[in-house]
Amino acid sequence: MGSDCLFCRIVAGEIPATVVRETDTTLAFRDIDPKAPVHVLVIPKEHYADVATLAQGDPALAADVLATSAAVAEDEGLLGDGFRLMFNIGAYGGQEVFHVHAHLLGGAPLGPMLARDLT
Repeated sequence: MGSDCLFCRIVAGEIPATVVRETDTTLAFRDIDPKAPVHVLVIPKEHYADVATLAQGDPALAADVLATSAAVAEDEGLLGDGFRLMFNIGAYGGQEVFHVHAHLLGGAPLGPMLARDLT
């Protein structure tokens, strides 16, 4: 991906981030605008636009993202009370950065899945 991808630049070390876990294939770092007491983004180091593209293009790397997410949840003490793992895809899904990323949220009750009724 070109130098215009925010998360690719974080992976490259060009933009600082508070990293909580790194593997050969993934990077997990704290969200700069957290929506819960724990809000960590888990990304593959390789660029894929969204989780659907990742799952189709490299299922093993998709599994790495999930494994890293589970490890971070354990590290953050979220396994007992639970947590939310969320992928936003496309404009309707609320995706803002087009490099696949899982939002790992927890540390308090998170409430309903959607903030408003869309029906």
